[in-house]
Amino acid sequence: MRRKLISAAAVSAALFTAATATVAVAQDSTAPTDAPAARTEAAPGAPAERLIVGYKSGAAEAKSNKAADADAAAKGKEAGESLDFQRRLGTGAALVDLGEDLTKADVADVVAEYQADPQVAYVVPDRLNKPLATPNDTEYSKQWDLFETTAGMNVPGAWDVATGTGVTVAVIDTGYVAHSDLAANIVGGYDFISDATVGNDGNGRDSNPADPGDWTAANECASGDPAYGSSWHGTHVAGTIAAVTNNSKGVAGIAYGAKVSPLRVLGKCGGYDSDIIDAITWASGGTVSGVPANANVAKVINMSLGGGGTCSTATQNAINGAVNRGTTVVVAAGNSNANAANYSPASCNNVISVAAADRQGNRASYSNYGTVVDIAAPGGETATTANGILSTLNAGEQGPGAESYEYYQGTSMAAPHIAGLAALMKSANSALTPAQIESAIKTNSRALAGTCSGGCGAGLADATKTVQAVSGSGGSTGGTTFTSTSAVSIPDAGSAVESPITVSGVSGNAPSTLQVGVDITHTWRGDLVIDLVAPDGSTYRLKSASSSDSADNVITTYTVNASSEVANGTWKLRVQDTAAQDTGRINSWKLTF
Repeated sequence: MRRKLISAAAVSAALFTAATATVAVAQDSTAPTDAPAARTEAAPGAPAERLIVGYKSGAAEAKSNKAADADAAAKGKEAGESLDFQRRLGTGAALVDLGEDLTKADVADVVAEYQADPQVAYVVPDRLNKPLATPNDTEYSKQWDLFETTAGMNVPGAWDVATGTGVTVAVIDTGYVAHSDLAANIVGGYDFISDATVGNDGNGRDSNPADPGDWTAANECASGDPAYGSSWHGTHVAGTIAAVTNNSKGVAGIAYGAKVSPLRVLGKCGGYDSDIIDAITWASGGTVSGVPANANVAKVINMSLGGGGTCSTATQNAINGAVNRGTTVVVAAGNSNANAANYSPASCNNVISVAAADRQGNRASYSNYGTVVDIAAPGGETATTANGILSTLNAGEQGPGAESYEYYQGTSMAAPHIAGLAALMKSANSALTPAQIESAIKTNSRALAGTCSGGCGAGLADATKTVQAVSGSGGSTGGTTFTSTSAVSIPDAGSAVESPITVSGVSGNAPSTLQVGVDITHTWRGDLVIDLVAPDGSTYRLKSASSSDSADNVITTYTVNASSEVANGTWKLRVQDTAAQDTGRINSWKLTF
């Protein structure tokens, strides 16, 4: 019998439901990154079946597959298990299979063997990720998310400057099912699903990213789980980004001059970190063993997927590699109405993490939130069908049927709005770096018309203002920036420390959208309270302590309404560690007026 991919606990809530439903994803919201569960589970309740092992650069196992295989066999012998080196990931890490029917205690024994090896930099489970959308048809007038004043992203004005021409966006998702309103903008991709059962197409990895459907029978993924029809999730995401426009049919894409490269990583019951890591690497121009060179390198990656647990070192390394190659990575914040800090890849650094807004400009009821969220974009609420996000789809319940259009809701729908915007920006100014793209999106955002409890980043993205800014025709690319790079240690459970910045040469008061960028290293950021102190001593709370925010580090940008404060003078970043056992430092911070 083939092993189950995930347990009942991992899929206890429906991933895809019609109309009024929302999404739950696998999570372990209270465990820190180094908790036993995080080290042993592919999803909560389900022991990991594979590990991702990163060796230090000088180790033989870092370069030699034979050495990595021998090391797996040796460590398996010590732990009393049969381990098998599977393949080398694009980041250089090794994927190790753990064999049959291991318990979490068995996995923990194997992990301990790797952790005890000084040549091992990290070892993490190959976790299962899920699409982040709740599905629920065909004219531009129905796409409120593009043009409505209240909560639309103000896209039409951006089209006067750019349409995405010359930019490829990689959609790392379920693949692509043929649709005449999208086909002209699809370029070659790849099927990265290495497990044939998950792939549901009769084989493992190949050059065909066609989506055969991800339907499941009752109990197929977990005991008690109902049957689900195919989601065609990747095709819906791709349509939001680059549906063909001005063709007298269907919907308009945000970056309709761009091309979409579909990369298939999600199938039956979800998809594994290891496949996603290779897709990130390959999409951005990196090398993946056994996969031909990418002829359609993407400058933007969209990942409308995720799972429980903070960002692993393995995933972070892949994202860092992509960003270093010049690719902007956009991710969904998640659909659990919870702190995004406890989800991956939403909690990873060097990404644009996107929360979802409803048609009234509130944080959508399902959307994750928190300090790791960078920006909000329309994600919809399908309790009223027309308030969802309309895009390309397919009517097949299992395999492909007739092409269609449907309203979906989710941060899965919000993320491609930002990926589309990033493509417009890159088309307008090809020299933009990922950091500049993120900064301009935040700087040119506007306040949500409604409310966002928990934090929605800099606000609601404004496509027109942002594209005008990066093209030099309006908006702001970020204004004048003042930076402190003097490191300040943060004492464990001690008094608050401060890092000063002296601002001069800025006339009048600070703006209502003062950008406060912080780079803080800390081994449990939930302990931290962070305040901005104005020259007159007024304080602005940036972050409160939270027992559930168990991830490392605070690397983000806050937006503060400091319009009542005189700009010139000495500003301070005040940080206090409120609990014991974890330490950190302020590496740098900056103010952008």
